[in-house]
Amino acid sequence: MSYARTPAPENPVAHVLPLLGISHLDRAFEYLITAEQHHEAKPGVRLRVKFSGRLVDAILLHRSDHQQHQGKLAWVERVISPEVVYPKRTRELVESLTVRYAGVTSDLIRLVVPPRHAKAEESDTHASWESIGEVAEPDLAGWLSFRHGQSFVDAVLRGAPARAAWQLLPCDPWMDHLGALATKVAIEGGGVLIVLPDQREVDAMEEALRRYVGAKQVTVLNAAQGPQARYRRYLSILHGQARIVVGTRSAAFAPVKNLRLTVIEDDGDENLVEPRAPYYHAREVLSTRSAQEHCALLIAGYARTAETQLLVESGWCHDLVAPPEVLKAKLPQIEAIEDSAFSIERDHQNYRGRIPAKAFRAMRTALDSDSPVLVQVARKGYIPGLSCARCRTPARCRACNGPLSFQDQQAHQGNVLTCRWCGRPETAFACVQCGHHGVRAQQRGSVRTAEEIGRAYAGTPVVVSGGNRVIDHIEHRAQIVVATPGAEPRVDGGYGAVVLLDAWMMLGREDLRASEDVMRTWSAAIALGKPAEQGGTVVIAADNALAEVQALLLWNVVGMAARELQLRRQVHFPPAYHMAAIDAPAAALEDFLELAQLPPATEILGPVDLPRDVHLPGEYDQQVYGPAQRILLRTPLQGRNDLGQALRAARVQKQARKNDLPLRIQIDPIRVG
Repeated sequence: MSYARTPAPENPVAHVLPLLGISHLDRAFEYLITAEQHHEAKPGVRLRVKFSGRLVDAILLHRSDHQQHQGKLAWVERVISPEVVYPKRTRELVESLTVRYAGVTSDLIRLVVPPRHAKAEESDTHASWESIGEVAEPDLAGWLSFRHGQSFVDAVLRGAPARAAWQLLPCDPWMDHLGALATKVAIEGGGVLIVLPDQREVDAMEEALRRYVGAKQVTVLNAAQGPQARYRRYLSILHGQARIVVGTRSAAFAPVKNLRLTVIEDDGDENLVEPRAPYYHAREVLSTRSAQEHCALLIAGYARTAETQLLVESGWCHDLVAPPEVLKAKLPQIEAIEDSAFSIERDHQNYRGRIPAKAFRAMRTALDSDSPVLVQVARKGYIPGLSCARCRTPARCRACNGPLSFQDQQAHQGNVLTCRWCGRPETAFACVQCGHHGVRAQQRGSVRTAEEIGRAYAGTPVVVSGGNRVIDHIEHRAQIVVATPGAEPRVDGGYGAVVLLDAWMMLGREDLRASEDVMRTWSAAIALGKPAEQGGTVVIAADNALAEVQALLLWNVVGMAARELQLRRQVHFPPAYHMAAIDAPAAALEDFLELAQLPPATEILGPVDLPRDVHLPGEYDQQVYGPAQRILLRTPLQGRNDLGQALRAARVQKQARKNDLPLRIQIDPIRVG
């Protein structure tokens, strides 16, 4: 049924972005707005428009008086909701990051703006922040423990775009300090956005904030929330009801009004990298917001990434560290075993060599004083890695070439091997190199370690945390916790002893960030120990001549980050250089490079095979187009946006030619190979 439509009396031409997810259609199109839609059709609202004969969702970018398209314009079918879900500041952020990451605007919008839920719009999201709870006066004295801490707080409270790399102290309630500052900013009418790597951290931060504000005054965003809850909270942020927003990776885009302080903690955690295109990092989102919205930025962590160190050395960001006398009062006694007392071969063959005598003594002392003990191991499971008992070749599945392991103690006793990739049992293992049928442990997991420690400390409770069973908190009493990195339970008062194992496994990874990851995981575990004056001891089962061990013995994590950055500069790797990883079938890579007008200083590395366990999205005929491969493009930092624009333009040309072969572009990936 057709009927006459009247154009809007003012600015009837709508510039609309259809949310198609197609590169060569990722631009604004012109439509006409009717008189009935005139008042609701504001920039940033959701629309329904006809595109190629079908109805699609779209975002209204802006309106104008005159059309540029030479021809008849289609009408906007309807305004889905009068809510402005894509405000100007969010649009500027998305457009900037789309260029930075060579992405598709509509792909990023779908990650930023949650799907509409009609019932959520009926809820009261217009009440003031002060009216929904009581606020206690925050205590900001904790910031005095850090050099320039008071001046940073003063700058944040007056609305200055102060930016700092905050070096957290061991055994220090940093969340309480941050909660106090966030509350003070909110009391004065400013907005606060805190991004954390996982839900455990979010829950702990929310608990710290509730010392000062009511439950409804803290808005939490995470992936576990349902559509209605997430959209309702998004609206409360848009309307200014939410002044303190805490969440995981996707919360970095929350459209907080009058944003005055943004915080990201542990920016080296892979959880802060979006696994879907355009593969953004939450740190880059917040640093871009700090520049665009002129708000303060705080990058917090026990260790420091090379990316954060680059910001400090460039002068864009400043150090926020504690003086030596404060640090000394907080640190546990940190020791490392001597090289002569520990070797990789001994670790493979002898459990006593795995946990040195010094660590056993520290554990016994802590248990005798009724304090808990933390033992950190690299891997979960029982025996997660096996090799041939004769020639040490890794044991692999005959079906998929995946690693074979004993999944649990019962499987080990029954001598049944299982593939960790496809799950198939291997009842007749034979080494591909020498044909031997026996296997040996390459490494011991948390369950096996707990079993062996339990035999050594009969009668002492042993708790395992990691994998699908992560324990958040334990009581302060004599017990031993065996945990994988990131799964260490918190304990009031701290651990009496902390033992760090598997250094050879963690440092021996063929990874650009192996050293950086070790600093992250070890420093976070050390921070859970008691101060030395309370008897806290840390034993690192590694050669004390290693740079990472030396940095932790002196707690010189800033110096270690500077060393890592210098090493990256020498080999021209991120963050000292800008890099893009492009994955595609072999034939498609050649075609794509021909389309790309790369900046003059760009180096092309590869192609090489994709890293193990990495697969292309989508399917294609491998026999026709060749195996999936990767090339790396490297350019100086000054041309990073030029590289993003060039790759984005090449993607548009590829799709315009109806080339449907899979293609993945990752800018500055956290894992290069």
